[in-house]
Amino acid sequence: MIRRALLATALVGAAPPAFAQAQPAKRAILATYADIAAATYADALTGAKALQQAVARLVEAPSEETMAAARRAWIASRPAYQQSEVYRFGNPIVDEWEGHVNSWPLDEGLIDYVDTERYGDTSDENPLFTANIIASRQITHAGEMIDVSTITPEVLTRLHEVGGVEANVTIGYHAIEFLLWGQDLNGTGPGAGNRPYTDYVRGEGGTGGNQDRRAAYLTTVTGMLVNELETMAANWAPNGAARRALTARGSDAGLVAMFTGIGSLAYGELAGERMKLGLMLHDPEEEHDCFSDNTHNSHFYDVVGMRNVYLGEYHRIDGSVVRGPSLSDFVRHAAPALDREMRQRLDATVAAFQAIKTRAETVEAYDQMIGEGNSEGNALVQAAIDKLLEQTRTVERIMAALRLRAAFEGSESLDNPAAVRRR
Repeated sequence: MIRRALLATALVGAAPPAFAQAQPAKRAILATYADIAAATYADALTGAKALQQAVARLVEAPSEETMAAARRAWIASRPAYQQSEVYRFGNPIVDEWEGHVNSWPLDEGLIDYVDTERYGDTSDENPLFTANIIASRQITHAGEMIDVSTITPEVLTRLHEVGGVEANVTIGYHAIEFLLWGQDLNGTGPGAGNRPYTDYVRGEGGTGGNQDRRAAYLTTVTGMLVNELETMAANWAPNGAARRALTARGSDAGLVAMFTGIGSLAYGELAGERMKLGLMLHDPEEEHDCFSDNTHNSHFYDVVGMRNVYLGEYHRIDGSVVRGPSLSDFVRHAAPALDREMRQRLDATVAAFQAIKTRAETVEAYDQMIGEGNSEGNALVQAAIDKLLEQTRTVERIMAALRLRAAFEGSESLDNPAAVRRR
């Protein structure tokens, strides 16, 4: 991914009104930020544990009902995690870990059977394009034989991004998604993946072959997700490693980490890699939750997560609220006009993504919206991208006002569109 430097260059803003509250201490803002992270990852862990229970029921007694329940549990597990993605950029501990839980897009033929007529059977970029761990007992890569006769966390970790190929994704939310939904073979037409529950039925009536190994893979990878989220929740607990690392860099560096999270997620990652790229190519394979057609929710909650960090407020799944001194409070004291602008930008961005969410739930899925010739759907997605770009420009102005500097993640789809090609 290309880095695009966004440097603060000008001092902006007016003096706060005389009745304004005192500017909050930077350390108090960082404490709120860490508290929200701890709560968000704890909620994501709760969702993953519920998913694990639903997967256990599916594997034990495969049926239309247990398959549907596992899919619902996967979808329900996503909002809290997506709200945590704003912590990825600016926090090395999170960024180095993220690939274990949310890597995408993936070459699903590495994991299980695929429709080779539409998926293909070879790839110049990935020799393991159709290696099919579930159907194999050993896999050869670069002259090395890898024993996969027993599906274990160690085996799946060994094969994750093997050979430096980012599409060799074997673990995380999207591997689980594929094992629950199967391939979405509808292109930009209606419909998501439709893996039959019989892919988990042993013996007579079973489909897909290797049902025992498929069940073992799904059970193992879901347990790994729970373990990963336990680790990250602990990292943000009092005296956790991520919390200590945040404060150890100093208060100004902590504020930069917060703004970097908002700016990089908004610009390079969401507006660029997850949205503009797929829109340019009109390619449903470039949507984030491509098997389940849940992309509208993933994008929406990414935006909610950005707002959480700026406003210093997170609504937990149990109905409680974590809140405290915020970036907004700090900016309001230093440059009130910019704080008003940022709040307006955030509200406008959330509204644009709510429009996508509403359309996905009432008219057509996100992969249909980005389809070639869908002028109304394309326009709705582009409008949301535009709001993210406007929001990022405001973050730049705020950082200039505060005399802070950062480099945000970029994307060729935004920075060098001529270089974009289909993956």
